Parts: sequence; structure tokens; C-alpha cells
Amino acid sequence: MDNYEYTELLKNITLKMQNITGVVEPEKIKQRLVEIESLENLQDFWNDAANAAKIQKEKTQLQRKLDKFNIAKNAVEDSVELYDMAKEEDDTESLEALYEDAHNLENQIRDMEIEVLLSGESDANNAIVSIHPGAGGTESQDWAAMLLRMYKRWAERRAFKVEVLDYQVGEEAGIKDVSILIKGENAYGYLKVENGIHRLVRISPFDSNAKRHTSFASVMVSPEIDDDIDIVVEDKDIRIDTYRSSGAGGQHVNKTESAIRITHIKTGVVVQCQNDRSQHKNKATAMKMLKSRLYELELEEQKAKEAGVAKSEIGWGHQIRSYVMQPYQQVKDTRSNEAYSNVSAILDGDIDKMIEGVLIAQNKS
Repeated sequence: MDNYEYTELLKNITLKMQNITGVVEPEKIKQRLVEIESLENLQDFWNDAANAAKIQKEKTQLQRKLDKFNIAKNAVEDSVELYDMAKEEDDTESLEALYEDAHNLENQIRDMEIEVLLSGESDANNAIVSIHPGAGGTESQDWAAMLLRMYKRWAERRAFKVEVLDYQVGEEAGIKDVSILIKGENAYGYLKVENGIHRLVRISPFDSNAKRHTSFASVMVSPEIDDDIDIVVEDKDIRIDTYRSSGAGGQHVNKTESAIRITHIKTGVVVQCQNDRSQHKNKATAMKMLKSRLYELELEEQKAKEAGVAKSEIGWGHQIRSYVMQPYQQVKDTRSNEAYSNVSAILDGDIDKMIEGVLIAQNKS
């Protein structure tokens, strides 16, 4: 990288930082943090545990955003100042050090861009992820299991917690249905872009003729809604069924008649929960899943109306992303139009860059 390239880089980064400042509004954050501190000093503040917890969550999120903003802002200002000084004094050694650090500076600004994009109403929430195989029997069920592993590995990389809410094992391999709760800051903000149809092309391990097969699975992501979000579900709007839990074994299933399936009659949304031995607890969790899904459905319908897009089926032409393992190695997202060759790493949960590419692309559209 030469002087001209670095000058252009600094110009671009400085402009991005100005845009970020306009969105983050650090002075408003500081003002709100002062207000929260005043609230905390009120005698009755801590008597309302629910409200206090909500305010504390807001404080943590605001402070985290402000800290990240200040780090990025200081890094840009320091780089500009050092670059101007080094040029003026013809300090080649300092210039080379700045060139070498250019990639880290770009990454810091990119991280701050993503932070800004994850400032939606529910982005900071935990995420409920449901995976359903499309037509194709064992092939699609195995593909659904591969996607489940990908998201669990992604969560592990971020030290997020994963709780299995429902797990329906496939007849020969894979899964019929699965729902998991991923707990971590901005889990929904990141994973919301995974909503849609995922397509896999590979040589089937279940085909004795070693033919290439195409499989589909849908991924639905909903925010775990807070209690203060008002989603009303009346008894007449739903049908509740109980059934015996099933699965591959382990702690995430039990063998009693405690599993709950709730069908929302108007929308056709179906949620299931079998992670607890208590039918009462499973019902409560399933109701929370249903409310979260209905909330996400409202958001999807609003976006669809704005974009003039119809609801997708699980099949050809509706995929958001294709994972090709044969005859070449490539993962391509239709929204960012970016392609990646590290298919194995992606299927092992290395999906941050892919997700961030979609977030940025959607913000530009």
C-alpha cells in the first residue's frame, strides 16, 4: 500500500465514521446514561425488580455501544493524526507501521458498522431458530441436521448458550424438525438474516450410485420476545395437542406424554416443545415460541408488503443461499451476491462474514 492508497483509505474510513456518528448519536447515549444513573439513585427504583432489570439491560447495551464507538473513533483520529505527522516529517518507519495496521483499522470500522446495523428493536434479543427439511425425505432431513450443527457451532464460537426446545428425529438420518433457543447478545440481530430457504448440492451419501442431489431446508428465526411486547393469543385462536416425546436420546428429550404442540389456527403457525418433563413448562415455553413466531411473522409481512414479495415455498427458486459441495466448492448468498469457497468452515459455524455481508447489503438496498 502506497501513500495515495492509504490516503484514500483514510478518507473512506473517516466518511464512514461520520455516518456512524450520525446514527449512533453518542451525546444522546451519554445523556440517557446520566438519566439511568439518576433513576438508580431513587429510593423506589429497585423495588420494581422487572423494571430495574429492563433498565439495567438497556444501560449495559448503551454502555457497550458507546465504548465500541469511542474505540473506533479514537482509532480513526489517531491514524489520521499519525499519518499527517509522519508525512510531514517524512517518517518512513511510521508510515510503514500505519500501512501494516490498515487492515485492523478497516476491521474496527466494519465491526462498528455492524454494531450500528444491529440496533433494531429486537436485535439484542435471544433467537429462536427452527429448521424444517423440505421435500426429499432422508436427503433433506440430513441437510437440516447439518444446518443445526452449523448454528450450534456458530453459537459455541461466540460462547452463546444453546437450549434445544424440540427435536424430531428422522426415520433413517437427520431430523424432521428442530427448534433451539440461542442465548447471547445480538443473537437475533445476527441470525435474522438466516430466515429463508437453504439449498444444498452434493454427492449423496445415501445414494449407492453416487449421484448428485439437491436438498432444501427452511430456517425460521424469531426473537425471544420480552414480556413487555404485547402479543395477544386467545384460547379460541389455538389448538393444543399433547404427544409422547421422541428423539435420538440424551437430555434434550423425555419419554413421557408431556410434549406440547400448539397450532395457531389463523396463520397455520405450529410450534412444539418437549425439552422438559413437565407438560406445564413445555406449554409455557411453546406459548412463548408461538408469540415470538407471530411477532416475527408480523415483521416479515410488513417487509413483504414493502418489497412486494410473496411468501416462499420450500423448493426451487426461493433459496436465500446455496451451498454447493459438488462439482465445485462454493457457498453463495443471493442477497449480498457474495460467494465463499470455504464450505467446510462455513458448515462448521464460521458464518460471521457471510451474515455481516448480508446485513451491509440489505442496509444499502
